[in-house]
Amino acid sequence: MVTKLTLTVEKEVIERAKSYAKSTGRSLSELIENYLDELTHEKKDVEVSSRLKKIVGSVKLPNNFDEKKELRSYFEKKHL
Repeated sequence: MVTKLTLTVEKEVIERAKSYAKSTGRSLSELIENYLDELTHEKKDVEVSSRLKKIVGSVKLPNNFDEKKELRSYFEKKHL
């Protein structure tokens, strides 16, 4: 069930968030919902890097995603 929520947020933050949402092809509501969903899920014993924390909610990764493996693969392809 979808419910309306009213928030009080600094104007500059809203403008930046709207711009970000538009540039990623999503709505501001979707970004906020994804953020709140991720924030309130039970934490697993998996350590998430700061790089991934910055994009939480913008990308849905599989449960078995291995950041180190993917980075290694990316750099091998880039530099070989």
